[in-house]
Amino acid sequence: MRLLVAVTGASGSLYAQRLLDQLDPAHHEVHVILSQYAPAVLAEELPGGLVLREGVQQHSLRSMNLPFASGSNPPDAMVVIPCSMGTLGRIAHGLSSDSLLRCADVMLKERRTLLLVPRETPLSLIHVRNFELLLLAGARILPANPSYYTRPLTVEQVVDTVVARVMDHLELPHSLAARWKDEPE
Repeated sequence: MRLLVAVTGASGSLYAQRLLDQLDPAHHEVHVILSQYAPAVLAEELPGGLVLREGVQQHSLRSMNLPFASGSNPPDAMVVIPCSMGTLGRIAHGLSSDSLLRCADVMLKERRTLLLVPRETPLSLIHVRNFELLLLAGARILPANPSYYTRPLTVEQVVDTVVARVMDHLELPHSLAARWKDEPE
């Protein structure tokens, strides 16, 4: 599977890191792109920075020469995690002023899997209308709302309940969190 993971400047960098920890470049072609503000938030939230596994390819926000900027070469799936409301709004309105936004636009027009993981509260009517536009266009919105029925004990385990849902929507196997009412092994 060819996967593009986009990281924006929304709080919640650990969601991106935990997802990237699950994606093995030996089994999937994994690409990463950071929004303009993502590095500042990553520096605050992940003191060691975003750790990319060997084989993960990082792309420039400023170059439209990456493969996924064209509908003739889209990835199988794109995840924007965490997704700021600014990025979400620009995607909803088809603004493609950088390569991250252009890739999201390609995903929508080519009817490929586009998962947006917003981490924002409260929501305004503008946010909700942008959600509506994106859902109508074919995107999936997976708010970073953790679950607690597995009784997570660490911040990472709480984050993993959201990342598990992302992995489910990518149709990738994982063992991040127990499934509801599954029998323990």
